[in-house]
Amino acid sequence: MESMLNRLKSTVTKVTADVTSAVMGNPVTREFEVGRHIASGGPGMCWRIYNGTKKSTKQEVAVFVFDKKMIEKYQKFDKDQIIDSLKRGVQQLTRLRHPRLLTVQHPLEESRDCLAFCTEPVFASLSNVLGQWDNLPSPVPNDIKEYKLYDVETKYGLLQMAEGLSFLHSGVKMVHGNLCPENIILNKSGAWKIMGFDFSISSTNPSDAEPKYTSKEWEPNLPPLCLPNPEYLAPEYILSVSCDSASDMYSLGVVIHAIFNEGKPVFQVNKHDIFKSFSRQLDQLSSMSPALLNKIPEEVREHVKMLLSVTPNVRPDADQMTKIPFFDDVGAVTLQYFDSLFQRDNLQKSQFYKGLPKVLPKLPKRVVVYRILPALTSEFVNPDMVPFVLPNVLLIAEECTKDEYIRLILPDLTPVFKQQEPVQILLIFLQKMDLLLTKTPAEDIKNSVLPMVYRALEAPSVQIQELCLNIIPTFANLIDYPSMKNSLIPRIKSACLQTSSLAVRVNSLVCLGKILEYLDKWFVIDEILPFLQQIPSREPAVLMGILGIYKCTFAHKKLGIPKEHLASKSLPHLVSLSIDNNLNLNQFNSFMVVIRDMLSRMEAEHKTKLEQLHVMQEQHRYSSLFMPSLPLQMSLTLEEKQRLAKEQEQAAKLRSQQPLAPQTIKPATTTNSQTKDLTSSLLNNMTSLNSLSLANTARPGPVHGTTMSGFPSSSPMVGSMVAPVSNGFNPPMGFHAGGMGMGMRPTGPGLYSGMATTTSTPNFGALSQNQAPIGPTNKAPDLSALDNLFTSSKPKVTLNQMGPTAAPGPNTPWLNQFGSAQNAQTQMQGAPVGMGGVPSGFGMQANPFFSPQNFSQSAAAPSVSQSGIKQSTSVNNDLKDLFG
Repeated sequence: MESMLNRLKSTVTKVTADVTSAVMGNPVTREFEVGRHIASGGPGMCWRIYNGTKKSTKQEVAVFVFDKKMIEKYQKFDKDQIIDSLKRGVQQLTRLRHPRLLTVQHPLEESRDCLAFCTEPVFASLSNVLGQWDNLPSPVPNDIKEYKLYDVETKYGLLQMAEGLSFLHSGVKMVHGNLCPENIILNKSGAWKIMGFDFSISSTNPSDAEPKYTSKEWEPNLPPLCLPNPEYLAPEYILSVSCDSASDMYSLGVVIHAIFNEGKPVFQVNKHDIFKSFSRQLDQLSSMSPALLNKIPEEVREHVKMLLSVTPNVRPDADQMTKIPFFDDVGAVTLQYFDSLFQRDNLQKSQFYKGLPKVLPKLPKRVVVYRILPALTSEFVNPDMVPFVLPNVLLIAEECTKDEYIRLILPDLTPVFKQQEPVQILLIFLQKMDLLLTKTPAEDIKNSVLPMVYRALEAPSVQIQELCLNIIPTFANLIDYPSMKNSLIPRIKSACLQTSSLAVRVNSLVCLGKILEYLDKWFVIDEILPFLQQIPSREPAVLMGILGIYKCTFAHKKLGIPKEHLASKSLPHLVSLSIDNNLNLNQFNSFMVVIRDMLSRMEAEHKTKLEQLHVMQEQHRYSSLFMPSLPLQMSLTLEEKQRLAKEQEQAAKLRSQQPLAPQTIKPATTTNSQTKDLTSSLLNNMTSLNSLSLANTARPGPVHGTTMSGFPSSSPMVGSMVAPVSNGFNPPMGFHAGGMGMGMRPTGPGLYSGMATTTSTPNFGALSQNQAPIGPTNKAPDLSALDNLFTSSKPKVTLNQMGPTAAPGPNTPWLNQFGSAQNAQTQMQGAPVGMGGVPSGFGMQANPFFSPQNFSQSAAAPSVSQSGIKQSTSVNNDLKDLFG
C-alpha cells in the first residue's frame, strides 16, 4: 500500500513538474487553470493536451502545450521553422469557425519555454485511440488504452470528416494538406474535429469557380515537424508537386483504411528516400490487390478504392462522400440531426424528440451519454421544448450509474425541477419519481425533488393533483420518514379537506390507505384516524375510503387500533357512517363486517384482560404476602415489587427476633372472691400455654392419659403451641395449635387479638378417662354449666361485657355454685370469653374441640384459695396480656 502511494505521489509530482516547467510564465496561465496531461496530437504528435478550466467562469477547456525543449537538438534556423509552422497552423485554425473544426477558446500564446492555446474540451486524438501513444503521460491513461470505436462512432466520425472537408473545399477554398489521424481530435462529446492547418493551402483565386492551389516542393532536409505526414499524402503531392481538393480526399481514403486496420496506413513510406517510395506506391495503387482492402466494410470498400485512385479526377469529392449509403445508419443520421438542430424550428424539433426514445436503445451508451445527452440538456433553456426533451433525458438517466447521473444529468435537471410551466414537466417528473428518488442524493431530494411533489399536491390543476396522489404510493418507500410525516401527509390531508373535486378527495383517502404501512402506529392513531372525522362530504366513495383506512389500520399487523380507541372513537364513527342513506346494500354490509370484526376483537381482548385480572386477584388473595406466586410476581409493577421486597425483608427480621416476653402487671381485682377463684383456677391451669414461645420450639410429649392428640398447624407463628394445658375444670388437656392462634397479628406490645379458627376435625378418641374428683367429696359434679359454656347456642358477647361488675347479691348463681363443694357447676348467663380474651371464636361456636358429651367422668376441681392468686404473679401477668 505504501509503495503504491509513493508511486502515485511520484507520478503526480512528475506531472506537476512537467506542467510547471512547460507552462510557467505563459500568458495562458493567467486566465486558465492547467490540469493533468490527458492526450497528445497535432503534427508529429508534438502538442501535449491538458485538461483545464477558465478561472473566471469555471468553464472546462483543453490546453494545448508545445514544449520547446522537444526541438533543442535542432539548429536555430530549424527551430524557427518549426515554431513558425506550428504558429501558422494554430492561427489558421483560430480564424476558421465550423462545427467540424476544433474550436479555439483562447488564441496561441508564446513564452520563452512553450507555445500554448486553449480549445473546447478534448478527449484524445484519433491517433491516440488507434494506438499511437507518443508524447502521452506514463502510464498511458486507461480510458485511452481501453477505448474501442463503435461502428456508429466510426461512421459518424468519417461523415464528420467529409463534412469538414466539404466546408474547407467549397466554403473557404482551402486544401488541408495534412489530413491524418494525429490531426483529427475527438472532443469530450465524441465528435471528430479537424485541426493541424500547418500545411494548408488556400486558393489563389477564391472568387473563381475553379480554385487554384499552389503546392511546395518536398524538402527532405527540413525537420519532420516542418513537413506533412508522407504516409497520408496523395502521390501527386510528391511526384508532380501539385495538389487540389482531391488530394485531401486521397488522405481521407488512407484514414479510413487506418481506422479499420489498427491504425496502419495503406503503405509504409521510407522517409529517407521519399521519391522512390512514392514511385513504388504509385505502381501498387495502379494494380491494387483486393486483399489490401479486406478489413474495410463491404458497403464502403468500393468508395475507398476510388478515393485511393492514382487519378485525382476519379476520386469522389467531399459532398459526394457525405451521401453514400454507408452513412445511412440510424445512429449516424440521428447524430447528424443533432448537429443540425440549431437550424430547425420548434415543430421539427418536437417531432424528432418524440421519435428519439425508439432510437436511443439502439445506440451505444457512450454515444448516448457523451454525444446525445449534452445536445438534449442544451434544450432546457427553451421551456417549450422541455416536455419533449425531458422524457429522453430521464430515459438516458435510467441507463446511467448513480455516479454518472449525479455528474452528468442532475446539474442540468435541478433548474427544471423548479419550472411549473408547462404543466407537462411536472407530470413527466411525477411519472419518473421512483427513478429520481433512487438516484438523486438525499440532500438534493430534500431541496429539489420533494418540493416539486408538494407543489403538485397544491397545484390548481385537478389532473395534476390526481396524478400526484396516484403516484405517491409507488415511491413512498423511498421518502424519508420525517419528510413524509411533517410535509407530505399534511399536504395530502389539506388537499382532501379543501378540494371541491370528489376525485381528489377519494384519491387522497386511497393514497393515505396505501402509505399507512410506512407510518408508525401512534402517528396513524393520533393524526390519520381523527382526520377521518373531519371530512365533510358523505358520498359513498368517500365513505368507503374512510372505511378502507379504518380496515387497513385495524387489520395491519404493525398498526392495529387499541380497544380503548375502538370503543370510544372508531366504532361510534363507523356506526354513524354505516347508516348513511347514500350507501347501498353491499356497502352497508362492508361496514357491518368491519364493525363486527372490531366488536369481536374488542370483546375478546377485554374479556381476556378481565379473566387475567380475576386470576391475579385470586392468586393475590390466597397466596402468602411474603411468598407471592410466580404469575402474580410477574404481573406486579416495579413499584409493587419494590414494596413487596421491603415487606419480605421486614418479615424476615420479625421472624429472626426473640418472642416477646410477658409483662408483669397487677392482677385485676374483683369484688367476687368466687369469681377470683374461678379466674385463678383458669390462670393456674393456663400458665404453661401463655409461657410458650411463639417461635418454632420442639413439640413436648403428651401427658399420660390426659391430652388430646395434636393436629398439624397451618400457621408458622403458632406451630408449636400444642403443649398440654389445663382447662380449669378437667385435668390437663392437649390443645390443638390450629384452634389457639392461627393468623394472630400483633396489636400492641405483648398482645394478640383475633384468634382464628380451624376447620380441621379434631380427634376426641384420645381423651383420657382418668379424672380427679372435685372438692372434698367423691360425688360426681353436675356438668350442665359446662354444657352452657361450650354450646354454640349462646350469643357472643364483647370483651367489655366480660369486665368487672358490681358485687353480686346473695342469690347470685356464681356464689351459689362455687360456695360449696357440692354445687360446683357454673351457670353462666352470658357467652363466656374464649381463650386469650377473644370473643367466642375459639370454643363456643367455631371450634368443636370441647363437647360436653366427651367428658364421661367428673372433673376434679382443685382447691382455690386467696393465697393461690397472690402466689401466681406470672399467671396474673399472662392474664393481663390475654385479657388486656
